[in-house]
Amino acid sequence: MRGDHHRQWPDIRTVEDLADLDALHPIQEMFHQKHALQCGFCTPGFLLTTVELLESTPDPDEAAIREALMNNVCRCTGYANIVDAITEAAVELRRGHQS
Repeated sequence: MRGDHHRQWPDIRTVEDLADLDALHPIQEMFHQKHALQCGFCTPGFLLTTVELLESTPDPDEAAIREALMNNVCRCTGYANIVDAITEAAVELRRGHQS
């Protein structure tokens, strides 16, 4: 008897899926350039939250960014650099700079 091995599962995204072998994803690049990370513990959550935000809202204002991030906690940084990184990443993605 066969098990239900052909069940449809949703795609699972991880931070490792963002970059390719040659370059960082624009979101990762902006987090790096804007110093939006320190210890790295929370970074995957912020990056994937940002991906979801920018897919649904390509040109978010600061309030929309902060609302999207409200369930992510970073104890190392203030959120100013993170918000700046997301704002700049949105600009780059709208320009078509994708990895």
